[in-house]
Amino acid sequence: MAARLFAARLAEHGIPVYEVRPGIIATDMTAGVRDVYDSRIAEGLVPDRRWGQPDDVGRAVAALLRGDVPYATGTIINVDGGLSIPRL
Repeated sequence: MAARLFAARLAEHGIPVYEVRPGIIATDMTAGVRDVYDSRIAEGLVPDRRWGQPDDVGRAVAALLRGDVPYATGTIINVDGGLSIPRL
């Protein structure tokens, strides 16, 4: 909600606002649950069937910073390999 509020207020000044939502990313913080998520990812928890890497998030943020996503202020960018796709 904060990103949408900021986007609405800052758009007229030409300042875009985005919300980046990383998924399951392989970092030191997730090292302790690696075995648990390895099996869950293999079972299809993430449609892309792999761990996200810090570089995946960095590349998405770099695209936003370069201005590669014009006319999209207030947008949520999911960098999660499809984890957020609603499925039955």
